[in-house]
Amino acid sequence: MTRLMLGRTLERICKGVLFLCLLHFLIMMILYFDVYSQRFDLFSRFNNGRNGSRNNGSGHHFYFYNISRLNATAASYLATGEQVGPTVQPLSNRTPSPKSLPPCPETPPGLVGRLLIEFSSQMTMERVQRENPNVTEGGRYMPPDCRPRWKVAIIIPFRHRENHLKYWLHYLHPILRRQRIDYGIYIINQLGEDTFNRAKLLNVGYAEALKDGDYNCFIFSDVDLIPMDDRNLYHCYEQPRHFAIAMDKFGFRLPYAGYFGGVSGLSKKQFLKINGFPNEYWGWGGEDDDIYNRITLNGMKVSRPDVRIGRYRMIKHERDKHNEPNPQRFNKIQNTKNTMKKDGISSLTYRVVQMKRYPLYTNVSVEIGKAPPRPFKG
Repeated sequence: MTRLMLGRTLERICKGVLFLCLLHFLIMMILYFDVYSQRFDLFSRFNNGRNGSRNNGSGHHFYFYNISRLNATAASYLATGEQVGPTVQPLSNRTPSPKSLPPCPETPPGLVGRLLIEFSSQMTMERVQRENPNVTEGGRYMPPDCRPRWKVAIIIPFRHRENHLKYWLHYLHPILRRQRIDYGIYIINQLGEDTFNRAKLLNVGYAEALKDGDYNCFIFSDVDLIPMDDRNLYHCYEQPRHFAIAMDKFGFRLPYAGYFGGVSGLSKKQFLKINGFPNEYWGWGGEDDDIYNRITLNGMKVSRPDVRIGRYRMIKHERDKHNEPNPQRFNKIQNTKNTMKKDGISSLTYRVVQMKRYPLYTNVSVEIGKAPPRPFKG
């Protein structure tokens, strides 16, 4: 009797192991075909891009990678003398799109969906510029055949991330063009080696972009985050938008319900309603939660894309120097209701040291002050 029971137990264990093996095999096959399909899409887009553009039969052109047109003027690094051909001149408004053009479709027909994102190949500014001949000086682009609803300023807080910027421009310029967005890219470079202040740099980007054009939508993006699907449309929505909801570093999940980090977007009206972003978060962490509190306290809700579309890859890196975690962030987050009306775009102070247009972006180098001394714990 004991041997019979033991035999049945071993039989059940064997069946369980066999089932787990089959399940593992099935999952591996799904992942294999998913990656294979991404590579197939990549090569298809590359082959299409060699012809410069593709026509869908209706006279509208959808632009892909184009490596046939060379341009001798290229940028290499931010705020250094190594860059070639910057224009040091005051920024001016660009001519608005002709009203005779039809509105751009809500769902651009040239999108390709899931993208294969990798950071192993060497990237140069010269290569990125050759890939994007239709992007004009300062990182500006406007669809030639339709009139977008939104005019978008994409703002990146920055310091010592030149290599990340190359990859960001390499992937984002083609994505944004396929999305038929009227956009400009602004790199807000914090000078010096004092404590980093991400949210304050974003406020500076908002203020400086408005001096350059009549933007009505603002996308705030970290330089190390690349979208994995071009259906994640970079424009504004009826509610403040959180784009980066499924990062690879979080296992492609939202880490917590109130998370608003990485990449977000607000219309001009929404931004002013919350008095912009806080200026007093020096160091890493806390400002995103403060922004989320500002949104909800002002009667708005955060909108998000589908989790299958809002996926992002992060460029791996060590934590930046002078951007250590802010030990005061938790206390500040709890006081958003009391501070948001007096701390924000209305109280912003800074000094522009240098502003330059480069072929793929506009660089704004600024001094934003220093963090106040931390209270002594005795």
